[in-house]
Amino acid sequence: MIKCTNCQHENPTDKFKCENCEHPLWEDIPGTASETTMIQKLPENFPRGSIKSGWGTSTFEPTNFVILHIKEAREPIIVRPEEEYVLGRFDTEKGLNLTEYDALSKGVSRAHAALRRGDEMLFLVDLGSTNGTFLNEQQLTPNQPRLLRSGDQIRLGQFVLHVYFSGGDA
Repeated sequence: MIKCTNCQHENPTDKFKCENCEHPLWEDIPGTASETTMIQKLPENFPRGSIKSGWGTSTFEPTNFVILHIKEAREPIIVRPEEEYVLGRFDTEKGLNLTEYDALSKGVSRAHAALRRGDEMLFLVDLGSTNGTFLNEQQLTPNQPRLLRSGDQIRLGQFVLHVYFSGGDA
């Protein structure tokens, strides 16, 4: 059970919002972004190539979910990817349609990249996008899976998001 910090209601662990007051519960789960992330603005001349992952966990159990923080979005997006979860601007694909986040002007392809599940791991794969997929500012080779860790930065063209793992027995 997850206790809502807003109204103290006990919620089942598979809920993302409080059943009583609609408060986002991902903020209340130990080990999620709100508890482990410090926000600090870097100087304008800071070399982006020196930004490195914090070496978060790469373990991704079947009961885990992914919290996607999109730059400039008010609320995170919480998903439970199955075999493959596509990120892009599309109408028919299974995954996350980023159109409403101004993805076209930021260079996101229709089927840009995918989150793929492995044995207790999650991978990021560029699907042959026009403007490239970057993991912690390193460009991916199309169709070559790269291991994701909680806290990683993903860039699709110029569209930036951060990924965190949570759920399960946490």
